Amino acid sequence: MRLIFEKALVDAAVQSHVAVEVGDDGAIVSVGRATPEDARHVIPGLAVAGMPNLHSHAFQRAMAGTAETAGSGADSFWTWRDAMYRFVDRLTPDDIAAIGAYVYLEMLRAGYTSVAEFHYVHHQPDGSAYATPEALSLAVRQAAAEAGIRQLLLPALYQTGGFGGQPVKFAQRRFIHATDRFLNLYARLCERESAGLSTGIALHSLRAVPVEVLGEVVGAVTGIDPHGPIHVHVAEQRQEVLDCLDATGRRPVQLLLETGLVDDRWCLVHATHIDSAELHGISRAGAVVGLCPTTEGNLGDGRFPLDELHAAGGRFGIGSDSHVSIDPREELRLAEYNLRLWRERRVVVRDAATVHSGTLLYRAAVAGGARALGRPLGGLAPGADADIVVLDTALPSFAGVRDEALVDHYVFAPRPGVVRDVMVGGQWQVLGGRHRAESAVERAYVAALARLSAAGA
Repeated sequence: MRLIFEKALVDAAVQSHVAVEVGDDGAIVSVGRATPEDARHVIPGLAVAGMPNLHSHAFQRAMAGTAETAGSGADSFWTWRDAMYRFVDRLTPDDIAAIGAYVYLEMLRAGYTSVAEFHYVHHQPDGSAYATPEALSLAVRQAAAEAGIRQLLLPALYQTGGFGGQPVKFAQRRFIHATDRFLNLYARLCERESAGLSTGIALHSLRAVPVEVLGEVVGAVTGIDPHGPIHVHVAEQRQEVLDCLDATGRRPVQLLLETGLVDDRWCLVHATHIDSAELHGISRAGAVVGLCPTTEGNLGDGRFPLDELHAAGGRFGIGSDSHVSIDPREELRLAEYNLRLWRERRVVVRDAATVHSGTLLYRAAVAGGARALGRPLGGLAPGADADIVVLDTALPSFAGVRDEALVDHYVFAPRPGVVRDVMVGGQWQVLGGRHRAESAVERAYVAALARLSAAGA
């Protein structure tokens, strides 16, 4: 397939009349200049690489906005977590599939073309295994297939309720796996992969996975797939850092780095509360930091020193996590704005490649996200996935914007309706702002929410 774009972001520059050849495998074969003969096939607008969403808990979309009431004491991540546990109790496999398909549809319409699904709800409401142990994992995989988004499924290991091997709480009963059962789940999911649907692992957190288990699990997984992605929540909350210090004498990221396991397969999600030594250790290891600024802001987690990570040569990507927002522009903008408020200056994340802040942030997040999802490349380049988003630059909101500032405008002055067309692996999933299965997915979501609302009444 030969695609001719009016404009496209190639490397760090917006180019005109760009021809992109896509192979039968859904990967980009070549990127070059269009010929005069191509003129009648031009796709108007600006083509950019689709954004990977490197951290998602799909089921949480159904509770977005429902935990915004003040409690009797100080509200925090931990009080929000209690509300999330209560919601989890009511979920069925059909609910998880319907919610997942809807949130993935929303991602595609927003310009995300791939997602890492950090999936930790595994068992029945009483904590017992389903007859098919991977039933809930298959539900979120089914959701991705229905929506047409590229998915890295990350079944999450969860074993303890806190540092030092604290017992799990009753509310965590749907999450728990013994090591052998978890590895069996991972192997079964690897056997059931298909095009665009791959598997890695998630280690829920150092609160939930003892350090002595990390090596055993990572070694076993590496034996199945030496390049398989590994994701972990780490240092999201200040209290988590204090608890880790009390239990181990180490900070969470420090403890993780000292295992010697962290390399370029790893994505450290949040890593909000890190010091300079930990930041440089992550960069040297080649790991990706997974930032979720809208969720981190919603939960009061803290702020991440992205400027320092970027200056150290570190990689980062973005995720919508709890899905209080599903918009890659908002994640990028908030990451930079947090720094502007903190440093009290503008255009904080910068380097020599481009003076355009939006272009820098977008390209870096695409590249880091691709790495975190185990994909070969990010961007519009030979060998990369043909995951492409076309922005409608004919809208009045783009009037007078120079080509070199188009991505800045997209990121920092966002307007509705800009994402017009979305392709995943050479297949159009969104055209003219509408998803190909929009009505059916929306109906199933509404039905699932009606049942959950009745069950929680």
